Amino acid sequence: MGSEPIDDAVPRVTVVMITRDRRDEVLSTLGRLLFVPDRPPVIVVDNGSSDGTAAAVANAYPQVRVEALGQNTGAAGRTAGVRLAGTPYVAFSDDDSWWAPGSLARAADVLDAVPRLAVVAGRILVGSSDRVDDVCRVMSTSPLPPVPGAGPGVLGFVACGAVVRRDAYLEVGGFHERYGVGGEESLLAIDLASRGWSCAYVEDVVAHHHPSAVRDHTQRRAREVRNELWTLWLRRPAVRAVLDTATLLPRALGDAGARAGLARAVAGWSWVGRERAPVSAALERRLRLVEAESG
Repeated sequence: MGSEPIDDAVPRVTVVMITRDRRDEVLSTLGRLLFVPDRPPVIVVDNGSSDGTAAAVANAYPQVRVEALGQNTGAAGRTAGVRLAGTPYVAFSDDDSWWAPGSLARAADVLDAVPRLAVVAGRILVGSSDRVDDVCRVMSTSPLPPVPGAGPGVLGFVACGAVVRRDAYLEVGGFHERYGVGGEESLLAIDLASRGWSCAYVEDVVAHHHPSAVRDHTQRRAREVRNELWTLWLRRPAVRAVLDTATLLPRALGDAGARAGLARAVAGWSWVGRERAPVSAALERRLRLVEAESG
């Protein structure tokens, strides 16, 4: 007996968007996102905005579900949206990113076909010039074996260009509640791999990202460095964690954001020590292979 045909009237992908204090941008982005042929259900998770974002979205787009958290939970706000989603797959958008027509259906097809695939990492086109994000160029040449039926196997992704399997995402707890936004994807990708889930780069799943001008680059850099160190200390073997930390230290000397990130990472050592769970030797070899290839 052949497989049952897919009912296109039943949505397979929900879009979850997190936002904070970018009312005008989120309204503009929703205008692009809601009217692609896929017509996905959309959940906007408001991370404690003070500019009336939640009310503005509810008024302008009544078909969108708004979840106002009342505080800034950072990337973990996505998990609140994933829990509310009624579809097997969830696509992440930021308030300055949206999905190209047909991409969500393509991602769902790949996830349907590959049961142990947890993340479709799409191709991200940046700005009005549609420049391919540098991270995507790296993923497209991954040294890891390909995931059959999907694409190059990877051990990382960019959230605003990712479609996840809801059950797999929730199985590992989603994005860590302490990480905020900035490099939060690495820990999640490692934890999924530790549970036997795959992540693949699928080039014909496309997201557009027009980075917001409303951002503090120093604070973003601090979070990225802090989170990089936390992921090292949480999941990598002791020797690797020490060596990579030592490599990062000289880079922090002339970079105010990196210095702040280092200080914040050290301040979190007590909880990191409690939660530390190094990966298996096999997964560590895969991580080292990816790092050696990316330089």
